[in-house]
Amino acid sequence: MPAKRRTKLKTRMILTLGLVSALQAAFIGIFAGYYLSESLYNEIGQRALMVAKTVAASPAIIRGIQQRDTEALNALTRTMATTNEALFIVIGDHNSIRLAHPSAERIGHSMADDDGDYGRRALVDGEGYVALALGNLGESMRGKAPVFAPDSGDIIGIVSVGYSLLQVEATVQRYNFVLYGVLGVVLLVSILAAVFIAGHFKRAIFGLEPEEIAGLFQERDATLQSVREGIIAINRHGIITTVNRAALTTLDLSTDTEIAGRPILDVLPESDLMSVLTTGTPDFDREVWLRNRQMVVNRLPMRQGNDIIGVVASFRLRNELDQVSQQLTHIQQYADTLRSQTHEYSNKLHTIAGLIQLGAYKDALKLIGNEVSSHQALIHLLLEAVPDPIIAGCLLGKHNRAREMGLHLDIDPGSQMVDLPDNLPRDQLVSVLGNLIDNALEATRRHTGANGHVQLSMTDLGQELIFEVEDQGPGVAPELQNRIFEKGVTSKSGHEHGFGLHLVRQFLDSWGGSITVENLGEAGGSRFTLYLPKTPTGRSQPCPPSD
Repeated sequence: MPAKRRTKLKTRMILTLGLVSALQAAFIGIFAGYYLSESLYNEIGQRALMVAKTVAASPAIIRGIQQRDTEALNALTRTMATTNEALFIVIGDHNSIRLAHPSAERIGHSMADDDGDYGRRALVDGEGYVALALGNLGESMRGKAPVFAPDSGDIIGIVSVGYSLLQVEATVQRYNFVLYGVLGVVLLVSILAAVFIAGHFKRAIFGLEPEEIAGLFQERDATLQSVREGIIAINRHGIITTVNRAALTTLDLSTDTEIAGRPILDVLPESDLMSVLTTGTPDFDREVWLRNRQMVVNRLPMRQGNDIIGVVASFRLRNELDQVSQQLTHIQQYADTLRSQTHEYSNKLHTIAGLIQLGAYKDALKLIGNEVSSHQALIHLLLEAVPDPIIAGCLLGKHNRAREMGLHLDIDPGSQMVDLPDNLPRDQLVSVLGNLIDNALEATRRHTGANGHVQLSMTDLGQELIFEVEDQGPGVAPELQNRIFEKGVTSKSGHEHGFGLHLVRQFLDSWGGSITVENLGEAGGSRFTLYLPKTPTGRSQPCPPSD
């Protein structure tokens, strides 16, 4: 059975906002119409009472009642009714007998004939009041007031002023027409605004439907939870918004409710995410200490247009990367050694085979002896001077690489590198030495061709580890000596160079070491001297344990 097709978000928003606007307009129209009608009825009633009191206080009316001059009273009331736009003005004596009425045949009859109200409240209680009644002139709003004799203060008559309800209803309808017209315009504007808002909202969410957003959120959450790197994101206010399980495990935190919604400075003040939020500069592969654990961190600002709206950081334990890096380093060294030895021994074997074929057995034996002696001497030197198998393997591989290039890597027989700190990352040291030796070999081959020499000496005497690499290259240009360790700066051609020495500088900064560069003279050549303290003093030195 096919799935039921859902109404699009934009359509739902327009319908919802339109319905709400229509209900509001209907409620306002009904309430305003009712309030307007009641106000007009009340206003007409008060106007009728006011006119009645004004007529009752007129000396001419009082005199006409005292003299029972019906003609004068009728003339006066017609004029006053016209002036005040009243339907009628009726005057009665103290017995509620009409003295003036728009219909002459009703004069002399009781005022109670119209609506059953002979005016007791006015004639007996002496008060004015408003009444809604149906008389021979139609339904009207009436104001009734007593007439007092000026000399004695006795009640001598009553005045009734009426306004037709047809006039009131016509006025109400006129006002309602304007009101409903305004509400119609407001409703139309509201619907147009709903269309605009719905369109703007849809564009703001990249045209996605709520179900698609929910699916993307679930995919994002599954992705975050599946990666092995810890991930933490903060918003523009420095509040943690996202954290995955790997981050909690790596940072030794229990649940995401422990840090989600909290300021990053309260949880990880050493993370330096706030500086990235301020500067907007990304930071990659930076070694830092978080909660007394050495991490490799990447920090990237999140942007919306030109505004920075947050920062996301990924991190892994340094020792995990060290294990992988060491494995890769061993494999690379092994591959380089095999390749170099395969190439070199292939040539040697061809030479020996040729000597044997020529019958030069002594020369063949001498060549084999020299080769074995040279190789054993190098291995003996490395075993004595560099007991660490990782560094020794690196130097052996570079020695074979030099021979493959037709060069010589000469290791100073007086070298010694025995007292290596346990916490010195061997893979990084191998990477640094490898970069320096590779650069020296390349510079020497470009400048001297075959049979060039690269000198390596090292010592662990004192409080520093010192490595010195000399080449027979063209030297380092003076203008590059202060910039050679910057990323992308190189004396070689090609955009793929300029990263090795930058990595050397990063390692030295993290450990607290230093490096010097000097040219050897007019004949060419340069010397790179690396100084590493046995106790780290840089950014990556271990934090003291917490109390």
